[in-house]
Amino acid sequence: MHPWIAKRTESFDSSGIRRVFDLAAKLDDPINLSIGQPDFDVPESVRKVCIDAIETGKNAYSQTQGIAPLRERLAQEIQQAYGHDDREVFVCSGTSGGLVLTMLALVDPGDEVLFFDPFFVMYPALIRMVGGVPVAIDSYPDFRIDCQQIADKITDRTKAIIVNSPANPTGVTASQEELKALAELAAERNIALISDEIYSSFMYDEPFTSPAAFNPQTIVIDGFSKSHAMTGWRVGYVHGPREVIETMIKIQQYTFVCAPQPAQWAGLEALDVDLSPHIDDYRRKRDIVVEGLKDRFELVVPGGAFYAFPKAPGGSGAKLVERAIERGLLIIPGNIFSARDSHFRISFAASDETLERGIEVLRTLG
Repeated sequence: MHPWIAKRTESFDSSGIRRVFDLAAKLDDPINLSIGQPDFDVPESVRKVCIDAIETGKNAYSQTQGIAPLRERLAQEIQQAYGHDDREVFVCSGTSGGLVLTMLALVDPGDEVLFFDPFFVMYPALIRMVGGVPVAIDSYPDFRIDCQQIADKITDRTKAIIVNSPANPTGVTASQEELKALAELAAERNIALISDEIYSSFMYDEPFTSPAAFNPQTIVIDGFSKSHAMTGWRVGYVHGPREVIETMIKIQQYTFVCAPQPAQWAGLEALDVDLSPHIDDYRRKRDIVVEGLKDRFELVVPGGAFYAFPKAPGGSGAKLVERAIERGLLIIPGNIFSARDSHFRISFAASDETLERGIEVLRTLG
């Protein structure tokens, strides 16, 4: 290791997903079910507002906390949803930026942060990056929230719990009862509850529930990347207790500065876009995947997001993925998201033709 490189970078590796993306670039016409972003384009009205913002000179820095019209609109919707007196919102540089700022604002070296395994790849890496201690809670085989398991992991060093529903990589949605119990446990133990809600628009079988409905101290991270296909535009937002949010804004001044201003104006427009046709389409794609795999693979039916997380016959997700890639199918091994190597992730954010081709290959492997 080069002598200039900081020791903190040794505590986590590059994302294994990037390696799959690099491999995809070398294959001719791969069947790509690996990508975690929508296959539809940014809505036309949103694109036009962004272009107008650029053409009318809205290209400078915005306020660190985001443009006032977007913040006011978000605050209004959050107030209607939760009615909490002590809740502020600010605009961040994507939900990933929001996660970084949350970790920097809350976690001191040695603090423990609990999260569920399988997990979004950034969680343990970011916790380690700020000197925290990642503590995984095994949620196999059905990926449900078991509050007794959480309570058993809490120590006097526990600072926060991260919950992600609908979840990446499983697509599983926590029930209202599970989220209420988790919210109440965090409040009772005076532990920060961080709710990553980037897939909140993608609910197929029941309305979305946030733990913020049951715990007014919940820190919520959300954005436009997945819902409006704005992954490259880097506009997210965080809302939570005023003092916590003000601390994050202070850190944003010295890191990201602000989210891209033209994209913030686009985000304001995005709040008025009807997403129901896309959600209906993704529900249908979810059903295609479940129907195509259910007789060959053990699979928890995803209730949201755009992922399925089947169990690999033979016990190794990594070996199944190698065999899939030999047949031109790109999927992600579950051990990238987990301490276990028993599953693999499929993204059904793809065309119907690509899904059908991918299912055909998987059925030969199952």
